Amino acid sequence: QVQLVESGGGLVQAGGSLRLSCAASGRTARTYAMGWFRQAPGKEREFVAGISWTGASTFYADPVKGRSTISRESAKNTVVLQMNSLKAEDTAVYYCAADSWGDGSKSEVRWYDYWGQGTQVTVSS
Repeated sequence: QVQLVESGGGLVQAGGSLRLSCAASGRTARTYAMGWFRQAPGKEREFVAGISWTGASTFYADPVKGRSTISRESAKNTVVLQMNSLKAEDTAVYYCAADSWGDGSKSEVRWYDYWGQGTQVTVSS
């Protein structure tokens, strides 16, 4: 069993930055690929970024590519999503998720085994 807890969301002006963190706990949490997803009101949950369990491979959705960086802080068993140049369309609840079999590249919700409770990101224009 893996538990995931997100933090770092909030209200930010367009053009600003946020650093989202996902703390993972559980005996095998370190060996899971991790992903960040987001869900805006009335929309489906969508992939934002993913990272392999080693941290060597990272993947980004086109809307955030070049503006976001996903990383692992292995000592803290934490995955971080740094988001810059935020836009109003980035407003959503952001979730982290753990995938026991993948490499962080899977963009579909169904592949992920564990989910956090989400953290709200609101970007004002």
